[in-house]
Amino acid sequence: MVQIGNEINHGILWPEGHISHPDQLADLLKAGIAGVAAADPGMPVMMHIALGGQNDEAVFWLDNMIARGVQFDIIGLSYYPRWHGTLDDLKNNMNDLVKRYNKPLNVVEYSDFKKQVHEIVFSLPGDMGKGACIWEPLSPRSDLFDRNGNTTKLFSVYDELKETYLINQKK
Repeated sequence: MVQIGNEINHGILWPEGHISHPDQLADLLKAGIAGVAAADPGMPVMMHIALGGQNDEAVFWLDNMIARGVQFDIIGLSYYPRWHGTLDDLKNNMNDLVKRYNKPLNVVEYSDFKKQVHEIVFSLPGDMGKGACIWEPLSPRSDLFDRNGNTTKLFSVYDELKETYLINQKK
């Protein structure tokens, strides 16, 4: 999978590719997608926006890019409660985006609420939740490692998540 840009809801390559210039932003995204297709025509493309719990903004962005012919396979979201609302906001947004666009979703960046984020992702209808990626797992902010590089008790959360969503799903 290739992600064209990172948290691109405000755009890329400003000022030309700012969201306030949606035609130009769409052209830049389509050029990136064309580059991916030239390298590997079967490669899935993800659009990653930083709007985990912000449904109105996510719909605005996605509708604008889709209306301009931006074609992609997967929606990626960031989720940081400080900026993106509550877990209920994330869940409601993801459920609405699945219904509206019928595309798989990933939470591409998160740090907090490890179990809850995975539960939301893997509970999406139609098996449309494909995964979650913790941001900066090695940083002290993630609480997975202490300042000496030793794993913390929280690291075991990922053993539980592996059992729940990877091993048990294959059985």
